[in-house]
Amino acid sequence: MAHTLVLVRHGQSEWNKKNLFTGWRDVELTEQGRTEAREAGELMKAAGLEFDMAFTSALKRAQETNRLALDALGQSGIPVVENEALNERDYGDLAGLNKDDAREKWGEEQVHIWRRSFDVPPPGGESLKMTAERVLPYFEAEILPKVLAGKRVLVAAHGNSLRALVMQLDKLGPDEIVEVNIATGVPIAYELDDNGNVISKKVLVERDYS
Repeated sequence: MAHTLVLVRHGQSEWNKKNLFTGWRDVELTEQGRTEAREAGELMKAAGLEFDMAFTSALKRAQETNRLALDALGQSGIPVVENEALNERDYGDLAGLNKDDAREKWGEEQVHIWRRSFDVPPPGGESLKMTAERVLPYFEAEILPKVLAGKRVLVAAHGNSLRALVMQLDKLGPDEIVEVNIATGVPIAYELDDNGNVISKKVLVERDYS
C-alpha cells in the first residue's frame, strides 16, 4: 500500500521579498506569497491529491500557506496540527538583517558558512543539523505514524525544516542536503511504503522565487 505525504514550503514572505534573514520572526506573506499558496493547492488538486490532515509550524506564514492551499483544494475542514518543532531554522543574531548587510558585517565567507554548512550555527541561532534534531523526532513521533496508518498528510512548513525531512526521506548526506533548495509554494509529493521508505517522489512544478 502506498502512503501519501506532501511537503510544501510557505509562499514568499515580506522578509523573503526584502532579502532579510527571517528564522523564527513571525512575518506575513506577500501578495505573491498568497498567490503561490493558492497555486500550490490548485496544483495538488490537479494532481488528484486529497488529504485527511495537515501539519504546519507555529509561524503564520506557514499557517496561512496551509490555509490558502487547503481552501484552493476544497479541503479547508480537515484537522490541522500546529507545532513549533516544524518552525524555520532560528537564525539568531542574523534575524532581521539584510543578507547584504550581514555580509558587510561578518564577511561574505563567514555568512556563506552559516547559510550553507550543515553543522555551523550563526551566533545565537541554529545550524541545519540542530534544526533537523528537533524536526525529525517530531516527524517520527507525530507525522510518520499517521501517514503509515493510512492518513494522507500535508506538511506546510519552511525551507530548512523541510530540508531536514527531505534529507531523511531521500537518504541524503550532510554534504548533499546543503545543496538542496526548496522553492516557495511548490508541492513535493511522496508515496511511502509500509516501512516509510520512498516509493515515488514528484515535484509538482519547478519554479524559482529566490
